[in-house]
Amino acid sequence: MAIDQPSAVRKFLEKTPVSFPVGMAGLGGTDLVKSLGNLTGALPFTVVLGSEGGVLHRKMGQLSSTDLQMWTSLS
Repeated sequence: MAIDQPSAVRKFLEKTPVSFPVGMAGLGGTDLVKSLGNLTGALPFTVVLGSEGGVLHRKMGQLSSTDLQMWTSLS
């Protein structure tokens, strides 16, 4: 779920393509990230959700390709 302007999200995805859907929460999504464990509302904040909807992993800060590779094996 991206919490940013749509143009900024598109620019990021052009540089860092991903094989999973990216939803847009807009700038009002700050409350959502707080409910997922980011109490300060700082960005970037990433949450990996499992197929049952549970949180598998959280990361504050910039993602790396290693992060994405590691998370593909989570279930």
